[in-house]
Amino acid sequence: MTRFSLTGTRAFVTGANTGIGQAIALDLARHGSAVVAVGRSSMQETLDGIAAEGGQGVELRADLASPSSAVAAFEETLATQGPVDILVNNAGIIRRNDSIDFTEEDWDAVMDINLKVVFFLSQAFARARLSAGQGGSIVNIASLLSFQGGIRVPSYTASKSGVAGLTQTLSNEWSPKGITVNSVAPGYVETNNTEDLLKDPERRQAILDRIPVGRWARPDDIAGAVTFLASPAARYVTGITMPVDGGWLGR
Repeated sequence: MTRFSLTGTRAFVTGANTGIGQAIALDLARHGSAVVAVGRSSMQETLDGIAAEGGQGVELRADLASPSSAVAAFEETLATQGPVDILVNNAGIIRRNDSIDFTEEDWDAVMDINLKVVFFLSQAFARARLSAGQGGSIVNIASLLSFQGGIRVPSYTASKSGVAGLTQTLSNEWSPKGITVNSVAPGYVETNNTEDLLKDPERRQAILDRIPVGRWARPDDIAGAVTFLASPAARYVTGITMPVDGGWLGR
């Protein structure tokens, strides 16, 4: 067993049906973790991918726009599957509009999923681990917009900046008790969240021109960083937001 092995662990991954969440679920399973794939829609494709590589995975449907629903899903997992060692707060949405026209509805929808649920799931995870006298790993999905402002995405930028700050404060509280808390900040990734940008030739090329690696990220580029932070190899890494951006921030 290597320091990167997750054999014998269980991971709770939100938004695991497509894109980055799906890639994370597959990679965690590939490294030995039993994955609970959580989301509103079917995750059969994710489970099929896990099974094809000989991994273990189960699906759990939940409304991740609601903290109470998300926490209930986590508690159901504890009751039916057993302890959870790794929490990956991946589920998120984005709404685009000029800030002058941005609605309260769009603001609240994004903040609820991207930040509020992240906190209350992390709280539920920590309560379970600490009451059992055990440590664990929380990995949140932040964004380049945890460091930058972005354009026409005020609630997304606010939520992802909040994720970076929340990561630090939870690490300060829980790392002394054995729970590491980190975030991964993806750069521009080819997913359904960036579909509008991908359809705009000028914007897509402008973004590409700034990425030193010379391409947009793929979801599996992000998954490796999450697996590392969840593994024993990262046991002395906590409270960080790790950019995985093809060199964007260094440009």
